[in-house]
Amino acid sequence: MPSPTAPVTAAADRADRKNSLSLRLWHWGSAAVISGLLITILFLFVILKMKTVGPEFQQVLQKEGVTMSREQVRGLTRIISHRIWDWHIYLGVTLAFLLLYRVVLEFFQRGRQRFSVKLRTARQLFRQQGTDLRDVRHSLVVKYSYLAFYLMLTVMVTTGLMLVYADDFEVLEKLEHTVEEVHNFTMYLIIAFIVLHVAGVVWAESTKNKGIVSDMINGGD
Repeated sequence: MPSPTAPVTAAADRADRKNSLSLRLWHWGSAAVISGLLITILFLFVILKMKTVGPEFQQVLQKEGVTMSREQVRGLTRIISHRIWDWHIYLGVTLAFLLLYRVVLEFFQRGRQRFSVKLRTARQLFRQQGTDLRDVRHSLVVKYSYLAFYLMLTVMVTTGLMLVYADDFEVLEKLEHTVEEVHNFTMYLIIAFIVLHVAGVVWAESTKNKGIVSDMINGGD
């Protein structure tokens, strides 16, 4: 015999999966920008790690009969590094605008498309049904994970902008090292969230919650 709470949770789940065009554009736009930011970090610290690229440049140039000092090679690698950092900053500023757009969008979303309403509904169902109903518990955990992501994104954007303008303000320059550590640590938290988010979507698509990805593309039924 089906649980009396099943229709309630099923209806809430269907409502959660309806997304406006504005929200979908924000979701995929943010995914693209965050991916771009992580790719720039990958290039800087893994693929084009300057400490190893410099000597490799020297070896290639020496084979061509060109001799450059270590400082000259460092100057060459700095050009590449600065170009990548420029892209990182451009993408970071874009992410800041996207975050602002998401905050403004929250006030214009209708009904259950607003995140605050989804979170409040999940909390109400959890209080009504208790911890025994797995779907209700899972829904609440997912909502709080999204809230944590929004907070991490805010910290990431704020600290990133502080680093960009650190040279222009003395107070920011004094805090630069601490801000950079917070920025880097938050980056790892966001990476962890993305991994868990993708894994959760794949798991859901493989079980009973098929269509999550398509709903985020076409808006849901």
